[in-house]
Amino acid sequence: MTKSVIMDKYQINSIEIDKVDIEYKNVDEIIKYLEDKIENDPIAKFIAIFDHYEHTKGLESGEISDTITDAKNIIFCFGQKLPNPSIMAVRPRSIAVAEEKDSFTISFMEAPMTPMNDKMVAWVKALIK
Repeated sequence: MTKSVIMDKYQINSIEIDKVDIEYKNVDEIIKYLEDKIENDPIAKFIAIFDHYEHTKGLESGEISDTITDAKNIIFCFGQKLPNPSIMAVRPRSIAVAEEKDSFTISFMEAPMTPMNDKMVAWVKALIK
C-alpha cells in the first residue's frame, strides 16, 4: 500500500495488484468483497456503488485513459459521532477500484480517524492472495 499526495492536496492510499495475485476476476467481484466487509462491520454503513467508468464515458467531454477498462467506487460511512456540522465535510468514505489489462488499482482518500483508515488498509491488503 502506497501513501501519496495527488493534486498537491489529497492524501491517498493506493495499491496496484496484478491479476495473477488476486482471486477476484473483475471490478464487480472486488466491489462485492468490499460491500461484504462494509455490511459486516459494526460501524460502517453501505451507501451506494458509483459506476465512474460509465458516467465518464457518457459525458460529451468525458475522458478515460486508454488503459482503464472499468472503474467503480463503493461509497460508505464510518460516522459514529456527529459532534458538529463541519465533520460531515469529510464524510462519507469511498474506495475506488479501477481495472486495467493486467491489474487492479484500489485507492481511497486518507481517513481522518486512524482506526478507520487502518481498517480500509486491512480490507484492501486482504485482497492479495
